[in-house]
Amino acid sequence: MRLDGSVVVVTGAGNGIGAAMSREFAARGAHVVVNDIDGHAAESVAAGIGGTAAAGDAASDAGARELVSGALGEHGRIDLFCANAGTATAGGPEAPDEDWDHAWQLNVMAHVRAARAVLPHWLETGGGHFLATVSAAGLLTMLGAAPYSVTKHAAIGFAEWLAVTYADRGVTAQALCPQGVRTGMLAGSGETGQRLLAEDALEPERVAEVVADSLGGDFLVLPHPEVADRYARRAADPDRWLAGMSSLRRQVEQHG
Repeated sequence: MRLDGSVVVVTGAGNGIGAAMSREFAARGAHVVVNDIDGHAAESVAAGIGGTAAAGDAASDAGARELVSGALGEHGRIDLFCANAGTATAGGPEAPDEDWDHAWQLNVMAHVRAARAVLPHWLETGGGHFLATVSAAGLLTMLGAAPYSVTKHAAIGFAEWLAVTYADRGVTAQALCPQGVRTGMLAGSGETGQRLLAEDALEPERVAEVVADSLGGDFLVLPHPEVADRYARRAADPDRWLAGMSSLRRQVEQHG
């Protein structure tokens, strides 16, 4: 996919991976619509790249529609939509329903609502590209964070469904699945997250470079290539993989 001259929408772009992707895409010639629920953060990133700030809650149906209609009204088209906003929610079944619902709304329904808003434009014009920021947790799992793991699995499922359903109509989809990235989300992941992810964590700028180089390529965008091997081992022998993850959990708990 050519970024030069394209129109790109990035949600959750006020910081972290979203901000880094916005800067990388702009450096490669794209005009970027920078969305974030934090309007000041969106304006700061947009001002630094010559983009357009679009404050708002992209996880809501009204917010997604407003974001898409605003971008189309100003630029006439959207070539790439990056559903990047997300949240990391810890806990297990005991986590409050509010935490589960928040994770579901932001990690899954935000993608659904984005697609609902932008697909009519793409189907009318003959194509577009959808990038879902998921996580390696969507392919594997994240210890200590059931709402995060479950919703990221669902996000992978939705991106796969988009790719299969619209492949013959010019609409493509990819899923970005990094492991640890040095963002505020990793900093707030607690001792378990730090122990599992910090050592091999990448800078968000490196993730953005991988994304820009991978657009239009393989469905899975893997800034940590080792995730592909782990995903393959999980599929080939689920019981062995589960036993290994249980062993890792015990090690983490013993050192907690």
